[in-house]
Amino acid sequence: MDIVGRKKGFQALLLHLLLPFLVVVFSERTLAVSSLNYTKYRQVGSLRLARIQKHLDQINKPAVLTIESSDGDIIDCVHKRKQPALDHPLLKKHKIQRVPPERPKMKIMKTDEVRETNRSSLRGAAWQTWHENGQRCPKGTVPIRRSSVHDVLRAKSLYDFGKKHRPIQLARRTDAPDVVSGNGHEVIVNHLTPLK
Repeated sequence: MDIVGRKKGFQALLLHLLLPFLVVVFSERTLAVSSLNYTKYRQVGSLRLARIQKHLDQINKPAVLTIESSDGDIIDCVHKRKQPALDHPLLKKHKIQRVPPERPKMKIMKTDEVRETNRSSLRGAAWQTWHENGQRCPKGTVPIRRSSVHDVLRAKSLYDFGKKHRPIQLARRTDAPDVVSGNGHEVIVNHLTPLK
């Protein structure tokens, strides 16, 4: 009986010492990743986080100038030849036109005064929230919002990130005509009788 009592005591002591150690080890591991959770219920694994970061390194181009907007977005001014739109295989050797070959003709406005008032009113307007602090991208650069890990986590998957969603196909109406078999033709017959 004395040996059995010692085993239980040793197991209890081991459990009391080992349990806090395991809790600390696993909490440190999840603590680093838990700040990147986009909901309370879904955890982000370190492998998934590494894949997301690798993808973001590919799509976020080096910036000439970085602007932080008042709403927390980070805008990168990327050189126009390095913009992500030109990463598409069909646009690899695309030549960016400086001036269009032919300008479209416009209607002549009523007076020059109206034209000047429109120009002056548009000069001071802030088109984007990051324009409010007076910073704009220099010539030859394109403003691009920097993608973050949280943006990718809001998508269904890494594959779906940045892609347009297809509209959901609604179920066919039950009273819709059947066009496939040819039975869906609608015919209107109208008879006119002459007035006497």
